[in-house]
Amino acid sequence: MTLPDRERALVRGAWVLTMGPEGSVRDGAVLVSGGRIDRVGTYDQLVAEYEDVEVVGDGTGIVTPGLINAHTHLSEALIPGMGSEMTLFEWGREIVTPVSEHLTQEMAAEGTVLRSAEMLHSGVTYVNDMFVHSNSGSRASLGVVDGLARVGLRGCVSFGAENALDGVTAMEPLTLDEIMFEHEALAAAAEGEELVDFRLGIGTLLGQSDKLLELGVDACKRHGWVVHTHLAEDREEIVHSSLRWGRRTIAHAASIGLLDVPVVAGHVIWVTEDDVAMLSRAQVAVAYNPVANMILGSGVCPVPRLRSAGLPVGIGTDGAASNDSQNMLEAVKAAPLLQKISAVDPSVMSAEDALTMATIEGARALGIDAAVGSLEPGKAADLVLFGGTAELAAIHDPFQQLVYCSSPRSVSNVWVDGRRLVSEGSLTSIDEGAQIATARALARDLAEVAGLCDRGYSQICTTP
Repeated sequence: MTLPDRERALVRGAWVLTMGPEGSVRDGAVLVSGGRIDRVGTYDQLVAEYEDVEVVGDGTGIVTPGLINAHTHLSEALIPGMGSEMTLFEWGREIVTPVSEHLTQEMAAEGTVLRSAEMLHSGVTYVNDMFVHSNSGSRASLGVVDGLARVGLRGCVSFGAENALDGVTAMEPLTLDEIMFEHEALAAAAEGEELVDFRLGIGTLLGQSDKLLELGVDACKRHGWVVHTHLAEDREEIVHSSLRWGRRTIAHAASIGLLDVPVVAGHVIWVTEDDVAMLSRAQVAVAYNPVANMILGSGVCPVPRLRSAGLPVGIGTDGAASNDSQNMLEAVKAAPLLQKISAVDPSVMSAEDALTMATIEGARALGIDAAVGSLEPGKAADLVLFGGTAELAAIHDPFQQLVYCSSPRSVSNVWVDGRRLVSEGSLTSIDEGAQIATARALARDLAEVAGLCDRGYSQICTTP
């Protein structure tokens, strides 16, 4: 399938939640043209001025900016639904590491297309990915660029390199030269695509040798690259960091100059006041992953504390094997719920806070807020029209209705760069049925070769 043309259309809703200076517009509309937002205003005002333009929406739904998935791992696209009773370290050792040894560019590309379908159905227009693999010679992460380009989804790619595997694999780790070459190759591939950005991935600080960490920091300083990594995700990380370096992970990141370059950090759960102060001084951006944190029992990110310290916080699904889905609306709903139960205080985070973090604040965290994240004239036409389902039949408060009541069924239309990639609930750039069949076969192959079937984690290889 090919990408649809960019549209000129008037997108109408009972509410337009701009997440920008215009605020919330009742009975509003957004004029999109040539891949950009031209106007935002009331429907009556705009339809009178542009009576010849196609109107999408009957005025009963909700229009929002496209949702920003601030952290995921498309390397897990083919392996959801395993290890949900394991800790993060166990899950990484038993499932993710064996799989990473066998990932290919084809698996990366086809898995990316599959999960892009899932993300689009939940209103995602931008995804910040970290592809983790250790398959020597494959340069598997480059497949993500191909997959995003085929779908037309906006996003950022990174290779979550690790070479200090601490006995979790029988394979030799990738060499320093291989890793740095793949960073360079991935950056070049992203540069060739209009909608794809690059960040240097550091899977985990503990997963890298001191020399690789040094090379990564140096490369970021030379190229002006941003880092995408994990920080303070679970207690084991803090313990192992203290044993290895004599300091906690964030303090070590500061000591090696990592916090001297822009950093997007996933999770940030196990932090002290000193940690928060260091992150604040460095203006580290945080990706909060509530569903994955609950599944793996990692802990609760102190979101109100981080935001009060001036840190931008976005919301991520995390990977398809640590969530175990890419349903962004589920993550957006879980984001305030987890904070409320942790604080035993229903007022600690509002629905509007959650949508802010999933749109303009997430965009700010990723450094893309000049282009996306709010509905403002001149920004890219990345937007979502929710409506047409029982879930949104009666809109008493649009923020609460969207965050707590909606599901992928409510996602009617999605535009990325002015191209309508979801039209009345159907994907336009992906043959969803064909992609499911392709991914199913690859998932079976991967589970077999990675030994997941032999060790009883996957039943996909079992003949009925």
